[in-house]
Amino acid sequence: MTGKQKKQLMNVFQVTLIVIAILVMLVPIAWIFLAAFKNHIDVFQLKILFTPTLENFRSVFEPPYYLGRKLVNSTIVAFVTVLIAIPAATMAAYSFSRFRMVGETAMLVVVLATQFVPAVVIILPFFVMFRDLGLLDTRLGLIIVNLAIVMPFAIWMIKGFIDGIPLDTEEAAMIDGSSRLQVIRNIVLPMAAPGLLTAGIFCFIISWNEFLFALILTNKDSVTLPIGLALFKAEEGDLWNLLSAAGIIIMVPMFVLALIIRNYFVQGMTMGAVR
Repeated sequence: MTGKQKKQLMNVFQVTLIVIAILVMLVPIAWIFLAAFKNHIDVFQLKILFTPTLENFRSVFEPPYYLGRKLVNSTIVAFVTVLIAIPAATMAAYSFSRFRMVGETAMLVVVLATQFVPAVVIILPFFVMFRDLGLLDTRLGLIIVNLAIVMPFAIWMIKGFIDGIPLDTEEAAMIDGSSRLQVIRNIVLPMAAPGLLTAGIFCFIISWNEFLFALILTNKDSVTLPIGLALFKAEEGDLWNLLSAAGIIIMVPMFVLALIIRNYFVQGMTMGAVR
């Protein structure tokens, strides 16, 4: 076998692996999409041709499921988490990136180490603390928990972006008379905007999909969308048609968000990877 033939064979092998990977990812999504428009009987039959119905999407918003309330809860919790986490993480990341502090390395390691603590280990202390503070089954409680989850991740991610900004640019601006706050506002934030947006996307996704803490810390009023999926059960078993409709509702915001900001997302990921 010649070198050219080996290269062609390798290309075919790579393309085959890529196609298989795409199919593995897309087939479950396609099944959910089709099931969302089927009735309960058709879901258990491998039918490609069927009479579509929108009844599933109407049913999930009606009693006893009330998916609309859970959609509002998830939206508020995720957006507020991002609105608090990104400014706070940006200030912390800028401090770690630009200032030399006693115990800086230890603090960064501690921040990173929190990401390796299993959620099951810390959920009981959160439950006891929130019970004593009256924060069980509240959006505020979920926001606090989500901040604890996303802040370490956001700090490390944004720090990588700020490290990639030339320090000479800030020093030149400060020589010209700009204050530290003016430098941050006029130079650092615009240059790090793709990175901040990327971190915000990941924080939103993590908060939107968070399940374990919401399962333990909520009961009725503040139940989120991932927890709401567990309600689609009946005597005949899981209601896969309603589960699929609810799953589509959960996934749509992620797809729309990705389409709107995909260019900034790629730019942010590239900026954080290359210095």
